[in-house]
Amino acid sequence: MFQEVLQTNLQKILNFFGYLMAYFRRNNPLQAFLNQIVGMIKDYLTMNRKLKMAKYRVNYQMYKLNQMEQLIAENNEHVFLRGNKLNLQR
Repeated sequence: MFQEVLQTNLQKILNFFGYLMAYFRRNNPLQAFLNQIVGMIKDYLTMNRKLKMAKYRVNYQMYKLNQMEQLIAENNEHVFLRGNKLNLQR
């Protein structure tokens, strides 16, 4: 009886290691960790370029907004929208 229990427990342990090895073949955690580290390094190295692009986009949008406000102020018959009063009201 003791030998049967020992044999079944050993078989369960071997089955567990079989499932464990199959899982590691399908989902390699070391490879995922390595890919994550490489991605973080790439993000760190391209951070300055991304910052420059974001600043350019913000400056371009501000330029377009100022152009629109200037066109609205020029084409509007109301005097209070022209000049510095528009900037003060903003």
